[in-house]
Amino acid sequence: MADLFSEGEPGFERLPLRTYTERAYLDYSMYVINDRALPKVGDGLKPVQRRLIYGMAQLGLGVNAKPAKSARTVGDVLGKFHPHGDSACYEAMVLMAQPFSFRYPLIEGQGNWGAPDDPKSFAAMRYTEARLSKFAELLLSELRQGTVDYAPNFDGTLEEPITLPARLPLILANGGTGIAVGMATSIPPHNLRELANAAVHLIDHPKASTRELMAEPMCLGPDFPTDACIITPREQIIEAYEKGRGTLVSRAIWQQDSKTREIIIEALPWQTSPSKILERIGAEMEKKNLPMIADIRDESDHEHPTRLVVVPKSKRVDAARLMSHLFAETDLETSHTLNFNVLGLDGRPRVFGLAELLSEWVEYRRNTVRRRLEHRSEAIQSRVHILDGFMLVYLNLDQVIAIIRESDDAEAALIDAFKFTQAQVDAVLEVRLRQLGRLEEEKIRQEKDALMDEWMGIQQILDSPRRFKTLLKKEIAADAEQYGDARRSPFVEAEEAKRFSAEDLLVREPVTVVLSEQGWARIGKGHELDPTGLAYRTGDRHLDCVRGESTDLLVFIDSAGRFYSLPPHSLASARGQGEPLTGRLAPNPGVNFIGLAMGAPTDLLLCASSAGNGFVTTLAECVSRLSAGKAGINPDKGDVLKPFAFAAQEPADFLVALATTSGHLLLIDLKELPAQAKGKGVKLISIPAKAWVEGERLLAPVVLPPQGKLLVHTERSYTRLRGDALLQHVGERARRGIKVSKNYQKIRRLEVE
Repeated sequence: MADLFSEGEPGFERLPLRTYTERAYLDYSMYVINDRALPKVGDGLKPVQRRLIYGMAQLGLGVNAKPAKSARTVGDVLGKFHPHGDSACYEAMVLMAQPFSFRYPLIEGQGNWGAPDDPKSFAAMRYTEARLSKFAELLLSELRQGTVDYAPNFDGTLEEPITLPARLPLILANGGTGIAVGMATSIPPHNLRELANAAVHLIDHPKASTRELMAEPMCLGPDFPTDACIITPREQIIEAYEKGRGTLVSRAIWQQDSKTREIIIEALPWQTSPSKILERIGAEMEKKNLPMIADIRDESDHEHPTRLVVVPKSKRVDAARLMSHLFAETDLETSHTLNFNVLGLDGRPRVFGLAELLSEWVEYRRNTVRRRLEHRSEAIQSRVHILDGFMLVYLNLDQVIAIIRESDDAEAALIDAFKFTQAQVDAVLEVRLRQLGRLEEEKIRQEKDALMDEWMGIQQILDSPRRFKTLLKKEIAADAEQYGDARRSPFVEAEEAKRFSAEDLLVREPVTVVLSEQGWARIGKGHELDPTGLAYRTGDRHLDCVRGESTDLLVFIDSAGRFYSLPPHSLASARGQGEPLTGRLAPNPGVNFIGLAMGAPTDLLLCASSAGNGFVTTLAECVSRLSAGKAGINPDKGDVLKPFAFAAQEPADFLVALATTSGHLLLIDLKELPAQAKGKGVKLISIPAKAWVEGERLLAPVVLPPQGKLLVHTERSYTRLRGDALLQHVGERARRGIKVSKNYQKIRRLEVE
């Protein structure tokens, strides 16, 4: 082990591998944290952003300058201050120029700088041009006034500012994101005027809490550049700002046109893509998951940067419910992470609460202003010192001229004669002849008097905490008024977004579903539709129809007794000939559809076979998501009969009317039938073996409500049974029943009136 820690060869250091890797990783981590990923609380900038702003200022690319090629700016910054990749540097520059990314852009770009639809669609830096925006003045106007410290650049040939003297809290105004080693930051943008109001309040009340600073008209919360509304509850926002961590939710702003009933989306959440939202909604429409939407289009232009139009199929579509569904399914509602992890004044990363963060910035601003005043005071003293030398020259002008003309070393002679300092004598020797007139003497006196008045004012401010505090507040308020604007993101109390099924989103309206003998189905609006008057394919004709609501359950029954279900809205319109059910359902070969039922999930369905067996189930039990359907009626030795659907009521004094083809009629209490999801059921009416062989079968049964009337149809006529005529047929389940009359020995069907 002794050899391991020895110095080894000259110029080399021997270390254990563990020690070396720990040290190297720690150095790398600290470099990423301090010099790459996290912003500083003072100016709110990362190093690359700070260097870009400073580099453009050095190039003279101010707000009134002619824009220069971005490639020149990037090249200059890389060569002088930031020796890293040009693409990363240019992307940082682009970000500061995009008004949909930065709440207050620091760079004004010309050319293609990206779009909200695709922020990275910007042109190459050889094509774009840029200059500093007016907001950059908040960072640069005090730079040359001794307000910040400088450090050598990467090669020691130049100096660059460690921070920029921000006049407003841009750390919160523009926010930013970054990922370092083991930590990250995510600061949403805020409103400058609100931040200024909070900073002024904090100057007067240094111990103010975050809750106090978030009262109107101070920092209410994020203010996004894309105008989306914030729906996070107020208490949750305050809690997140107190901790410095949390989640906020923003939502698109929309309205419905009063005439066309179209839904117009006018603002999207920050950092969302309109094209991706349209793509997502379009995909759901193709899957027929949004049947209530007829079309969606993008009408955004220069006058309306965001304008997405959703066209409902019907004017009766519930727009609020539809938008709630879209909020839950798409980026029309987005969560934003809040993490106030920044480099404090001590250079250490820390998660700040709002009050702590603003307090740090106020302290930074206080130091900046004090340094500016002290720098100005020193500059005034230096200038007054020079002016004193000039006044001494004017009082002894002839002697000074003589010394300069006759002396071999005028500088030393002047110092000996008038006790000039080196600075004074240098200034005197540089004076031009034209400045030796009496008029210039008067100007010097006036300049000195003005400078002394200014110096005394500065000293009064520096010596008086009250005056210094007043100056701080006035400057912050004035800058906020000049550079700030009104809030863009309103706070809205909204219900939580919910996902709805296609049926839930549909407008409840009356519809008629028609089924043909060959298994073609279609749907028409209203209950007045006459299915027999519709056009059918050659060789096809009407089989069955059912009337209900567009949001009801729809069940089809095949001759094998299986149940199938489809959403009513998904069927083809009755304006055409419909569509074959076999295109969407998969019955067994040789099986055909015999009927359909429609109603609420709790509605009852009377199922029976021609052998005289049956049971009761609910429509909800008949629903199947499989194209092959689900088992339902077991016909035993008979055939499946068309089920009878009806709404359950209390008290359930229903009678089940059972008739056979030979004219026997039996009415039994509905309560005698079992409730089951599938199977053969129980014996409903007795059909003797001999009669079965001779062809007697049970007809499709019907359910008769209290006080209902029963129509018994033969091939050519019908009879109406009610009152006592009905009661004489009431009996127990599984009995034979009695015949209706001699004239009705061959019954074709029963009907409830």
